[in-house]
Amino acid sequence: MTPREGGGGGGGGGGVVGVVAYAALAVVALRVVLSYKSVAHAVRRLWRWADEWAQAYQYYEVPRFGGGDGVENPLFRKAVAYVAALPSLEDADAACVLSSAYKTNDFSLQLGPGHTAHDAFLGARLAWTNAGPAGDGGDRERLVLRVRRQDRTRVLRPYLQHVESVADEMELRRRELRLYANTGGDGALSPRWVSAPFTHPATLETVAMDPELKARVRADLESFLKGRAYYHRLGRAWRRSYLLYGPSGTGKSTFAAAMARFLGYDVYDIDMSRGGCDDLRALLLETTPRSLILVEDLDRYLRGGGDGETSAARTSRMLSFMDGLSSCCGEERVMVFTMSGDKDAVDPAVLRPGRLDVHIHFTMCDFEGFKTLASNYLGLKDHKLYPQVEEGFHAAGARLSPAELGEIMLANRGSPSRALRTVINALQHVAPAPAPLQQPRASSASSRPLPRLTARWSGHLDEASAADANAANQSPGGGGGGGFGKDAPMREFKKLYGLIKIRSRKDGGVVPVDDTASANGRGSDVSADKDR
Repeated sequence: MTPREGGGGGGGGGGVVGVVAYAALAVVALRVVLSYKSVAHAVRRLWRWADEWAQAYQYYEVPRFGGGDGVENPLFRKAVAYVAALPSLEDADAACVLSSAYKTNDFSLQLGPGHTAHDAFLGARLAWTNAGPAGDGGDRERLVLRVRRQDRTRVLRPYLQHVESVADEMELRRRELRLYANTGGDGALSPRWVSAPFTHPATLETVAMDPELKARVRADLESFLKGRAYYHRLGRAWRRSYLLYGPSGTGKSTFAAAMARFLGYDVYDIDMSRGGCDDLRALLLETTPRSLILVEDLDRYLRGGGDGETSAARTSRMLSFMDGLSSCCGEERVMVFTMSGDKDAVDPAVLRPGRLDVHIHFTMCDFEGFKTLASNYLGLKDHKLYPQVEEGFHAAGARLSPAELGEIMLANRGSPSRALRTVINALQHVAPAPAPLQQPRASSASSRPLPRLTARWSGHLDEASAADANAANQSPGGGGGGGFGKDAPMREFKKLYGLIKIRSRKDGGVVPVDDTASANGRGSDVSADKDR
């Protein structure tokens, strides 16, 4: 009896253990099923381990200090910056999290000691390992680059060049931008330039501009940034020039600041009213590459001043500054000129491509521009008062500048409704836009009502394909260069309308004017022409 009871107790205990074991296996199986990503990750690591075991690798050490003289190895610093930007670093087994000493909430990752981050280049797989201090008892920091033997000859040198170029670009992007202003000094006893940190917050995203125009400007700037080899192949200086023209308060200076912020360039602001501007070439020679050179109120300077200097003398000096031999000293420069008056009053030699490549026209704000400003200043996407605001813009003929609208919204930022009512009241009290003169359109480009924001591109946006060149020649005023061509269907419609009008009003002697006639041989602003 006693042995049987003991055996039965043992069997019952074994059954409990079995149930617990099966339950544990079920939980593990459920966990595996639910966390399939973890399983996939484990499988990938197993496959990578097997592949690495089967391959033959070459290892290259990149020490922080080399040569035994205590001088830091530049490649080590650049490799650390490059590895910190690798997307695969987020998947590494360990990484160090660092914060910036200059910006709040700016965090970065660095490869942890003894761990590896993977990269790919030209079809080859590479890996960086933070090996830490060398194993010979020294205290040398080092990175180890691993490359498959069959790939080392093909990719090693191009890959290291790629690492250095990417690291240099990141360093330039992170550095503090500077704003330089000319002092009027002669460069010998006093400096020509003084500088301060460039902290203007404007960006291309926050600038109130037509989205299509903004996208084209952005694409043009990006094409310039990547065009070093292209410009060298053409035998041209690697620089680009822009003309921003329009009434005061339309955002020209803000847009120039946004361009500098987008490019990551220092700004050299040349004040033409200061002394020392009689030698513009000397000022230009003391600027650095990767800079934006800003000259404001170009038209006012070219008209001449009270110092007795003639307009012709100033024009000659400015032409030499724009494209003389001194302008080619130094690469990767963007030159921006602004004008508040009518550009047709300026000598055509100043406006030609090569001196002013891209012309961007800033005009008074319309309803679409107002909505962009309202989104930036007030966070509004729509409002019940928008129909009244739109009606006010149509009645006033877009006579408020972005600066005026921005000030109204800034003063009333606590109450969007009050801000919109203030805008409506301001639109009701502005003078209506003057009606366009009833005269042939080819006689003057300024007789057309100005659009919201337009641009005239003297050169081709993509550095001239044959198709773009053909399209440019068909733009209004085709003698000067290409444009956006948004109004081509409207022009064709007006041509057809003009032919019908000739027949229907033949007895009255009314002859419509072809809208495609060239006005002055310098091209035309791209705009949506309105019916007279």
